[in-house]
Amino acid sequence: MKSISETFKSIVRGRGLRVTPQRQLILDAILESKGHVSLQNIIQFVQARSPIISLPTIYRTLDFLCEIRMVVALRVGNTTYFEIAGERPHHHLVCRRCGALEVLPHVEVQRLFGKIERSYKFRVDMDHLGLFGLCGHCR
Repeated sequence: MKSISETFKSIVRGRGLRVTPQRQLILDAILESKGHVSLQNIIQFVQARSPIISLPTIYRTLDFLCEIRMVVALRVGNTTYFEIAGERPHHHLVCRRCGALEVLPHVEVQRLFGKIERSYKFRVDMDHLGLFGLCGHCR
């Protein structure tokens, strides 16, 4: 089984692009977090190791990683969190008051996606969805 870094290299090279040290370092920032990591924490990680990497490079690389579905992003309030996309899609319930994140299994969301496809002839291809509301504690 390929590691995430090896998969990343294959995808990038398959698109005719180079695996630059900057791209690898930004991916490493997410890999080392072992979960959700904020944009600010990624910037701090990258600039601590290579201060010459610019913010636009970080933003473009994160967009690229999301585009190739190596990484998923979730915006909660004013903060965007990134994580490595899993082999299986997963989703989150996000509390607007306390910020709690709960994983929502894909099977729960698949039913909704199936209903949308049947009713609207529209296939949803999201692997990561955030549903916002109030958790049981905050309600």
